[in-house]
Amino acid sequence: MRSLMAALVFTGAAFSQVKPLVEGNAGSAVRAVIYEDLQCSDCANFRVMLDRQILPKYGSKVAFEHRDFPLPKHKWARPASVAALYLQTVKPELSVEWRRYAMSHQSEITPENFQAQLSAWASDHGVDTAKLLAALDDKALNAEVEDGYQDAVARGISHTPTVLVNGEPFIETFTFEEISQGLDKALREQ
Repeated sequence: MRSLMAALVFTGAAFSQVKPLVEGNAGSAVRAVIYEDLQCSDCANFRVMLDRQILPKYGSKVAFEHRDFPLPKHKWARPASVAALYLQTVKPELSVEWRRYAMSHQSEITPENFQAQLSAWASDHGVDTAKLLAALDDKALNAEVEDGYQDAVARGISHTPTVLVNGEPFIETFTFEEISQGLDKALREQ
């Protein structure tokens, strides 16, 4: 399945023109492309693994690229992705912090209170709340999220998280040991 998925992933058009958010070593030849949905519980679990295990071990050696893949079944995932994209233009670290917050507070955020939650987070982080809320309706930012989503679909992505380590897919639920093997292999082959 993994080799079939890898073939599907790399036969499409070039990645989106949007500069991806990168954690870790942005200059590394080893890339872990993370397709994530900020409302996805498996993505939240992966975020914890990323922060506690993967970045401490591999952050100096690997580039971890975030790609938004808000699933249609998640009602506040798309505006959360738009907010993350806007925050990336303000300060990339804010985008990372918003992603962490959204994923760790999924049980508290609803479609009805999403903007209030986002506003409170922005206020706590010194972000201009009015500009952030206005960005949710920005056509260009929404188009970038949609283009990224459609590009991922064209590549065969259908589940979150999907992490491509130099093209090798790790899909939905996988262990630290499994992805570590993939990262170690990619590092050896560089």
